[in-house]
Amino acid sequence: MTEEQALNRLAALCSQAEHCMQEMRDKMARWGIDDDAQQRVVDYLVANRYVDDRRYARSFVNDKLKYNKWGPRKIEQALWMKHIDDDIRQEALDDVDNEEYVSVLRPLLTSKRKTIKADSDYEMNTKLLRFALGRGFTFQQVKEVIDDVEDVEDNDITDEDI
Repeated sequence: MTEEQALNRLAALCSQAEHCMQEMRDKMARWGIDDDAQQRVVDYLVANRYVDDRRYARSFVNDKLKYNKWGPRKIEQALWMKHIDDDIRQEALDDVDNEEYVSVLRPLLTSKRKTIKADSDYEMNTKLLRFALGRGFTFQQVKEVIDDVEDVEDNDITDEDI
């Protein structure tokens, strides 16, 4: 594949969805494009705003939070694996308020709680904690939500008893 063909294919691809520079380099490497040509193509894509890592990081964070229900740590790791710069990664993560993460985590843990079998509250909370940490949420966010869910359940029980 020639440099011009690669440029045309990547420009068409970038006009359909957000992509980062590393994804473009990976595609060109698979196509056998040499390093100098790769750099020229990436420079063109960046100069003409087909590729913008900052814009990509913001949309990636929003999509992973909203659709995949990932926490900030897992999102950050995924961005790191895509070779997004530290400052861009941190800026995109800082754009999301902690309350947004908690509002995603709350229904996730509420529904997960119904499917877990546990002999005690301690075991239940441990399993919920592991689940949420695996999703990339911070310990503080998980603790806050688990405490809220327990309070709601305690209030439900007392309301029914009365």
